[in-house]
Amino acid sequence: MTVKKVEIIPIKPQEGLLAFASVEIDDRIYIGSIGVHKRRDGSGFRITFPTRKVGDHQLTICHPTAPGLSKEIESAITSKAEEVLGL
Repeated sequence: MTVKKVEIIPIKPQEGLLAFASVEIDDRIYIGSIGVHKRRDGSGFRITFPTRKVGDHQLTICHPTAPGLSKEIESAITSKAEEVLGL
């Protein structure tokens, strides 16, 4: 699987969250609402996949299960975030 498209939507920063990202994988699946956060040590970005709070629980909506795909998504998003956000 290959990340084909990445979009970054900057937001007003709040508690380290700087933007939301979406990715398209193999022109077949779209994943949106991926959080782009500034790392606490200032060394770049980290991403979080979408969740939903139900009662006292946080439910994961989607995330990659293959470590290679996870790294590819993170790399593509952080590269695009550096370009768009200029940090």
